[in-house]
Amino acid sequence: MDAGLFTTEFWITTGIIFVLLLLSGLFSGSETALTAASKARIHQLAKGGDKRAKRVSRLIDDKERLIGAILLGNNLVNILASALATSLFLNLMGDDGVFYATAVMTALVLIFAEVLPKSYAIAHTETMALTMARVIGFVVFIFAPIVSVVQKIVRITLKIFGVDTSEIDNPLSAQEEIRGAIDLHRHEGGIVKEDQHMLGSILDLEEVTIEDVMLHRKSMQMLDLNMPTDDLIAAIVRSPYTRLPLYDGEPENIVGVLHVKDVLRAIRRAGGQMHRFNAKRIMTKPWFVPETTSLKEQLNAFLERKSHFALVVDEYGDIQGLITLEDILEEIVGDITDEHDFEVPGVSTLADNSVQVEGSVTIRDLNRMFDWHLPDDEATTIAGLVIYEAESIPIVGKKYSFHGFRFEVTARNKNQITSIRMRKLK
Repeated sequence: MDAGLFTTEFWITTGIIFVLLLLSGLFSGSETALTAASKARIHQLAKGGDKRAKRVSRLIDDKERLIGAILLGNNLVNILASALATSLFLNLMGDDGVFYATAVMTALVLIFAEVLPKSYAIAHTETMALTMARVIGFVVFIFAPIVSVVQKIVRITLKIFGVDTSEIDNPLSAQEEIRGAIDLHRHEGGIVKEDQHMLGSILDLEEVTIEDVMLHRKSMQMLDLNMPTDDLIAAIVRSPYTRLPLYDGEPENIVGVLHVKDVLRAIRRAGGQMHRFNAKRIMTKPWFVPETTSLKEQLNAFLERKSHFALVVDEYGDIQGLITLEDILEEIVGDITDEHDFEVPGVSTLADNSVQVEGSVTIRDLNRMFDWHLPDDEATTIAGLVIYEAESIPIVGKKYSFHGFRFEVTARNKNQITSIRMRKLK
């Protein structure tokens, strides 16, 4: 190697190579930062008036053009740096310079133009994305015509092989992305189980129908409008509920809803004289909703009507149950109890690790309580699931195994399964 070869031209070429490597590192780091940046976080910053965040938001809205421009710039500087390095080493070492140039440039590009800047970008995603937004925006603008031509060539080439990219969109919906983020943070320990269920339940409001969470007609407390006033008042006092449906003649003929506060006001106006009390004057008109209504729709309807109570009917108009605002809130946050609620032992864990469950307990509640994954597509309650899988109404003592569980019917009332013992199979 001739020392005379280390001329001014040598040092200029070396300097250009290192500048090109620096540009390559900036391109690589910017690509990682801009593609990994949280779109929700950037949107929040942009909404707050951050101009840099607005630039980032515009860039990531068209990721295909962004990636195309960055890759074009990155490849240009890498290829130019490699060409200059090859020429430099050929002058220094002759034909062997190709080998040395390849080895040196591979190491330099890998370490300083790829791994190092991308590692930094991963550790400081938001900071680097905001910092480089103006520079990358200029690069995207300069390379826009070339990138457009490249995109057309790519699409035409893929179309020849039967791949149409013109209508490809994000395969994950916003809800699926949020649900995936929740599951990921739960797995990493950033979210506790209760919070995961709460956040997931909010996303499920559009998919879950009233039928899945309503109080069934068999469990409803209704009052006969024609019963004696003293008996009517006594029944209202015994009830733990503040709103009670009133029927005229037969339970299917619900004519109104009685609110306990309205009853108290009416008694006060009557001066305690029960013969002056008239339930028809204070009852409100019943509100009937179809059982196929989603919880999200019903929640919005409750808020719009400023009401907390609705009666659920099927497609034939027959009463199926009732739904309250509290039922929907409990679907999100779990059971809400007060000093007037009845203590209903629906689920209990036995000494042998099996679980005793009342037939009316919903599958969703069991899944939430024990982190199970029992299907609730064909049945709402655990008794309904057993009947669906057994394709009959099992007798007491009958045992079944499905969905990774052992089910034993322990109690039955006529055609209704009232108690089931469950054990998770290993």
